[in-house]
Amino acid sequence: MKQDNNPITQRGHNKYLLELRELSRTNRKNPTPSESLLWNLVLNKKTLGYKFLRQKPIDQFILDFYCPKLLLDIEIDGGYHSSQANRDRGRDQILSNIGIKTIRYTNEAVINSLHSVAEDIKQQIVSRHDEI
Repeated sequence: MKQDNNPITQRGHNKYLLELRELSRTNRKNPTPSESLLWNLVLNKKTLGYKFLRQKPIDQFILDFYCPKLLLDIEIDGGYHSSQANRDRGRDQILSNIGIKTIRYTNEAVINSLHSVAEDIKQQIVSRHDEI
């Protein structure tokens, strides 16, 4: 019997490493301040017209915020991400190969310029909608 290695089985349905399930639940219960701010004031309200999921496991990763309809991943990067830029690029490429676009914002941008981040997310959603 042939094993299916494609992490996306259908649009919006995905496979992931089972050990990520509990970690994603823990992450949802303990968001960073910037994740909490973005979720509560922008993404949770469906004000952007699309449903986002928090801490969604996909393949070998946990995505901070994921919109299955747009195949869009929004990542909030802390200071440690500057030291793992190559790893993040590799992760983004793997997700891109399965059709998921990743956009990134820093903790500082979310906390200090939430309005600008929200406006950029709106523009990214329009762009992504046109791509799909």
